[in-house]
Amino acid sequence: MNSNSKNAGSSLDSLMSSFNARILQLQELVIARNMYPASSIADLSAVDSAVTAMEIQVQAIKDRFRDEIEAIPKTKKLINACLQQQKKLQNMSLHIPSQMADRMTLSNSETTQTSRSLFAEFSQQDSGSFEALKHDVEPAALPKEKKGRAPPPTWFVTGSELDSLSSYMRGRLTLEKVNAVITDMASYAEANAQLLTAPKKRLAENLWEKALEIRDIGATEGVKGKHFFLEADIKGPALKLDNTGKAILTVLRHLGRISETRVGHHRVFILHKPH
Repeated sequence: MNSNSKNAGSSLDSLMSSFNARILQLQELVIARNMYPASSIADLSAVDSAVTAMEIQVQAIKDRFRDEIEAIPKTKKLINACLQQQKKLQNMSLHIPSQMADRMTLSNSETTQTSRSLFAEFSQQDSGSFEALKHDVEPAALPKEKKGRAPPPTWFVTGSELDSLSSYMRGRLTLEKVNAVITDMASYAEANAQLLTAPKKRLAENLWEKALEIRDIGATEGVKGKHFFLEADIKGPALKLDNTGKAILTVLRHLGRISETRVGHHRVFILHKPH
């Protein structure tokens, strides 16, 4: 009985303590309300409206970005198609007889109108039209300078030629290394010579762009009709763009085996018969 009385008294004390705590909280809230009247609280509905408007603007910006991103691939396709068409037309223009050039030249206004028509037509077509554009008129291959064109020359350096060089230029180069580079250069030039005349149907798709580039370079003054290779063609096994390779190229220029020129951004090496 005493134990039950103690438990009941403890529960009553706990309940009274809880009531007192709640009363204290209510008193503090009353004091806070009197300190900060309702008129001093900002209009939350106005804040909500402003936030909502900002969210709408942000979503509109995201939608615009998404539209621009989706348009990028189409724009790239159009640019690539125009560049390919430009190369084809330039290549074709090289083989137009002089007496026909005047009759086939477009005026500036006609050219502008044609370009605009091409842009409008392309923008209205799907990706299938792009494939059709890629298979337009194939540019004619450059005519061979001679029937049965001879392979690139491999005029090897002699021991006496190498010995005639200054020790500073010769360095540690050996006759074997120098002549191995000449073999490499001939193989590079032969590969480019094949690209000059090969029809499109006989070339792998990844080689057609390079073939157009090689044909443009091969038609320039000083390169036309000669065996040549590009700095980008250098890939060994004997010739590499390291210090030894650069030293050998310097020696071969000095001995008249090659000359160097630039066509656009390309460094072009032309093979020569020694003097």
